[in-house]
Amino acid sequence: MAEEKQENTAQPQEELVLAEIRGRLGVITLNRPKAINSVNLEMLQLIDRALTRFEADSSVAGVLIQGAGERGLCAGGDIVSLYRAIEAEDEKAGIDFFRAEYSTNYRIATYPKPFISIMDGVTLGGGVGVSAHGSHRIVTEKSQVGMPETIIGFSPDIGGLKLLSQAPRQLGTALAMTGIYMNAGDALHNGFADHYVPSERLPELITHLETATGPDSIEQVITQYAEEPPASPLAENAHWIEEAFSGDDAVAIRNRVAEFAKTEEFAAEVLQALEHNSPTGIKMALYGVRRAEQTTLAEVLNADFAMAINAMRGHEMREGIRAQVIDKDKTPRWQPSRLEEVEDDAAAAFFALPEGIEPLGLVEGKKA
Repeated sequence: MAEEKQENTAQPQEELVLAEIRGRLGVITLNRPKAINSVNLEMLQLIDRALTRFEADSSVAGVLIQGAGERGLCAGGDIVSLYRAIEAEDEKAGIDFFRAEYSTNYRIATYPKPFISIMDGVTLGGGVGVSAHGSHRIVTEKSQVGMPETIIGFSPDIGGLKLLSQAPRQLGTALAMTGIYMNAGDALHNGFADHYVPSERLPELITHLETATGPDSIEQVITQYAEEPPASPLAENAHWIEEAFSGDDAVAIRNRVAEFAKTEEFAAEVLQALEHNSPTGIKMALYGVRRAEQTTLAEVLNADFAMAINAMRGHEMREGIRAQVIDKDKTPRWQPSRLEEVEDDAAAAFFALPEGIEPLGLVEGKKA
């Protein structure tokens, strides 16, 4: 009896990043919706490849990045894969990821063509890195923008410390230390976005952008769809945040927030974050945002690379990821467990590149 042929019904695996040219617009779609498009090394490499292709194509007037699915642009870096690499003592995998991530962030910041970011829905951590360094950043009523790294025993990275350092009235310091999310109004107020467009109008906007011929044309198109944004809760609380988050002493900041929490409702939420998040991460964030006030984006990203490697080698990042997304018990066992117990020089040590590691080597003014 002849062997019966079996039809192969397996579906081909779809690319994690889709890149296409629509009219004059290069479109990058993060295509991992079940994970809210969290980025891994392969995705970063595909983004870089798309950027190279679109830069070389003279017919492409601008580039747009968006996320597949209904939940958001990108929930951040793939910290589950990072945790597995740490557990397997595969440091190279982590280093390769962070090198690619921060290089991509800087490439977007220095990209020679307009870079349009659709920050609709969840846009956190690494998602901020592939969007908020762009030239035209769009938020919607669904936007949740944030740098929540202190929740997982780390500090804001992806050049986010530079953005946070430029926010007014110490709002960036508060965001760095607490990881609290921003709505669209907050993102605009704090320099993470440029335009507010209702989510339902995005398809029409993107179609219109396909005909735009350059930076001025792109700006004109976006302006046609932009509307008045919602209020910024952070701006409304700046009167006490500015006082509470001034200075370089994390313990003193926490104590001032505790005083304000007696009379300010939002201060109680901020205090809860300061008491729950990693004490080491909080001190790293404060040190990092103050350092970023005096340094360039390239220098911040170079330091982020050092910080990430040191964090991989330590306890806090592993424990934070475990508690948040692996075991999901939301009960991290921080070491030290209190801000008062973190040595004053511990935060600065994270920003020094370990011996034997090739530097990221970004130079301000030069393309990545």
